[in-house]
Amino acid sequence: MSVITEAKRGKPSPEVEAVAREEHLPVEDILRGLAEGTIVVPANRSRKIDRPCGIGKGLKVKVNANIGTSRQELDYAVELEKLAVAVAAGADTVMDLSTGGDIRSLRERILNASPVPVGTVPIYEAAIEAGKHKGRIVRMTGDEMLEVIEDQARQGVDYMTVHVGVTLRTLEVLRQSPRLLGVVSRGGSFLLEWMLVNEKENPLYARFDELLEIAHRYDVTLSLGDGLRPGCLADATDRPQIQELIILGELAERCRQAEVQVMIEGPGHIPLDQIAENVRLEKSLCRGAPFYVLGPLVTDVAPGYDHITCAIGGALAAYLGTDFLCYVTPSEHLGLPSVEDVKDGVMATRIAAHAADVARGLPGARDWDDRISRYRKARDWKGQVETALDPQKAREYLGDISKKEDYCSMCSEYCAIKILEKYLGGDPESKKE
Repeated sequence: MSVITEAKRGKPSPEVEAVAREEHLPVEDILRGLAEGTIVVPANRSRKIDRPCGIGKGLKVKVNANIGTSRQELDYAVELEKLAVAVAAGADTVMDLSTGGDIRSLRERILNASPVPVGTVPIYEAAIEAGKHKGRIVRMTGDEMLEVIEDQARQGVDYMTVHVGVTLRTLEVLRQSPRLLGVVSRGGSFLLEWMLVNEKENPLYARFDELLEIAHRYDVTLSLGDGLRPGCLADATDRPQIQELIILGELAERCRQAEVQVMIEGPGHIPLDQIAENVRLEKSLCRGAPFYVLGPLVTDVAPGYDHITCAIGGALAAYLGTDFLCYVTPSEHLGLPSVEDVKDGVMATRIAAHAADVARGLPGARDWDDRISRYRKARDWKGQVETALDPQKAREYLGDISKKEDYCSMCSEYCAIKILEKYLGGDPESKKE
């Protein structure tokens, strides 16, 4: 029985109850969102999650961190360290995007070690295995794609990106609408190549009912992938992207009818002035399904700083209604992230998510900001550090707390707060001087 089935019967799972506690909301609100399809709680019934999370309407904006190997980078210990760092930094979920080495074995280790929901992109494993054993990615079959999906579901994966909107129709629209960067989605390109060579429909789309049966059996949340997302500002909000989104909206409705949890993935590279329209379109075409975006990145000129580019776009997108932000690290477009890159990416995206929660007036969101502000007023350095988003970083900049005086090193004795509180603060005697 899926979590949606239980929600419609008013029966919360332990994960749903945990989400309600974390969000400080009645369980009934979470159940209603699940039944309506505006909230998802990714949690495969095959494994226990220590830190489940809810994603969607009325909930705090969540953050995902991507990890995983490539053919050139195969150190499993490093990937597990990235997992630990991402979780410690506050990532709500992680995705294993491995394309090198023993993908299944590494995923097993990640699932065993992760206290948060784990996502994957199954077409990666299916394509890589076909390349290994058949010589070419395009020789994988629809059966093999579904077998990989079922194997990952059986293993315990909580949510999966499936590029079901990459169809013969969207391919035709892509042909009619030339792009500067074409297709930048790895999963999307695998399927487009398969369709072009085999001259057949995308099996994940053609056999979507079978995919739904697997997802329902293991209670896997489907994240309908944006295989035609724009990879640069020049390609943003074009016909291929919107055509794919229309199809995803139709498939999201089929997910709801099958009582399968679903969310929608979005761009990508989007100028600031187009973010509002992108959020509006997703919420309209997909009937309020949770929106999961990569970034969005609002400029193409900042390699090495794309975690900042991501945070700028993510804050605005989340304020306007996006529910789930996938981090981008400083190494985006340049290489696999280091352990430090993972932490920087999570922190930058958490800043964006929290800023949006505050701006949306989410109950209790600004309490955190007000608490650290009171510590600042009191020059309580220990309180400031312990309340900071990243206490370790704050402590490094602050130095030895025991040597701190009643003012900061930047202003020294000319501390603006201290000067003015003598006359405007709570000491009536000071005003007689």
